[in-house]
This record gives sequence, structure tokens and C-alpha cells, in this order.
Amino acid sequence: MAVDPEWLKSHIRDIPGFPSPGIIFKDITPLLADVEAFRATVDALADEYAGQQVDRVIGIEARGFILGAPVAYRLGAAFIPVRKPGKLPHDVEGLEYELEYGTDSLEVHRDALGAGHKVVIIDDVLATGGTAAAAASLVEKLGGEVVGLGFLMELAFLGGRSRLEGRDLRALLVYD
Repeated sequence: MAVDPEWLKSHIRDIPGFPSPGIIFKDITPLLADVEAFRATVDALADEYAGQQVDRVIGIEARGFILGAPVAYRLGAAFIPVRKPGKLPHDVEGLEYELEYGTDSLEVHRDALGAGHKVVIIDDVLATGGTAAAAASLVEKLGGEVVGLGFLMELAFLGGRSRLEGRDLRALLVYD
């Protein structure tokens, strides 16, 4: 389902100076509060991967959970949360990765995915690409295959796409 990008953008609020000066935070809560905009977003993300074999949809903490779970439902796939360290109660596989200002880590339950699983990674925003690249590496570390990465929006001016070269990356909205 094609969605009008300008209409969708009208449901995203800019918050200057959050979480720190110089940053313009893209607040998706107005989009989530509008049933038609939320439905259109989920449908458009799911439609990007309709017809492909998808066994698992990963949602990256935290807004990726909100979008990833209904996408998984639409695709008839399992939903797997990828979280910050210490948030998952069972045996986890973790990965530390570099950010432009330090390091961060992600974890997933080891038994959540494995060899042969076809995985789509969903998140709200692609910024510098570090988190998405780490999630993809974590999937591959456990034997899964990343068939695509879907985002509500891409902040193209931050160059995150370059960290995901060779991967099927799709964004509903692009901010240059």
C-alpha cells in the first residue's frame, strides 16, 4: 500500500533540543495516536515484505517494538524483541557496537532465532546506522538471514545507509 509521505510526515512532531541541544527529535506519538496514520504505517511497512518468506520480525528497543509487532502479525511471522543489556530474562546473545560518541550493546534471546530463519528488522528511524547494523550482525551471529530492514523514517543527512551497504533497506519517509 502506497502512503503519501507528506501526509505521514504531518503526523510526526519535531522537538528541538531533545534529548540534547542541537538535536531535533522526531516524535512519532502523534502518528501512533491517529488510528489511520498508524494503520497506514504498519500496512506500508508490512507491504514492503509481502510475498517474501519471513519467519521472524525483529523490533529494536523501544519504538521498533511498537511498529515491529504489528508488522510481524501482518506477515504471519514471529516477533522477536532486541533489547538493551539486562532486559531479557533468559539466555542471551549480545553484541557491543560502536557509535559516533562511544559504544552500546544489544541482546536477544539465543533461542529466538537460528539457522535458516529469514528475518526482517523493523525500527522507527535510521540515523547513523549503528544500531541497525548491530541488530543485523546479531541475527547473522545466530545463523539467521536478514532479508530486509524497514524503517518509518530515514535521516539521510546522517549517512546511516552507508553502514548497511548491500542490504535491502526501505524507509517510508526520508529527511534529507
